Amino acid sequence: MDAEDIELSDDEEEITAESVLKTLQNAWQNERLAPEILPHHNDMVECMLGQIQHMERNINKLPKTDLRSCIHKMELNRIKYIICNYLKTRLGKIEKYCIAIVNEEKQRIEAGTNYLTPSEFRYAQEYITNMESHLKNTILNHVPGNMQSFELNKMAIYPNFYCHVFLKANETINGIILEDLLGDQDEEIDIEEDSQHILQYKPIADLVKNGKVQLV
Repeated sequence: MDAEDIELSDDEEEITAESVLKTLQNAWQNERLAPEILPHHNDMVECMLGQIQHMERNINKLPKTDLRSCIHKMELNRIKYIICNYLKTRLGKIEKYCIAIVNEEKQRIEAGTNYLTPSEFRYAQEYITNMESHLKNTILNHVPGNMQSFELNKMAIYPNFYCHVFLKANETINGIILEDLLGDQDEEIDIEEDSQHILQYKPIADLVKNGKVQLV
């Protein structure tokens, strides 16, 4: 039972709701499995929040003893969980990699390719400010003056792009370059549509972002 099964007005709306939910599920799965923070899908989140309100209104019209009410509530809770966990996962990455993310996001904002929503970017900046203030109040203010200076960027933690991920190809992709970490010789591979692979994240990072592969 999908979100769009509850009294949508026409076929076009039904297809749209199904597509939005599928896109959000894929984004959630990629976000959980990718080492870095990915471009946000806030438009999909906002769309599904509106769909949740629509579902809740229709559920309230059903008798409490109606079996459909129970089924629709279960589906509603599933969608809410996906949205909450998606946002929670992103916030967890922002807190862990805040310095690196903010530095990179400033460059992306100038290029118009931002990964964070405005509220996420503000949260990241405030998190760094609070972290810096806490460090000064608890440590730096209690050591000699010549030891109080520090460079915030040296505290930056970066995602591990060399970790391995499990992926499924959404289409045939040619010419993926696998870097040889020993520096001997890189390898070029092709992957077929619907095939599954375990590869380093770095060479397929852009493929995840443009939807050519799905992390699983």
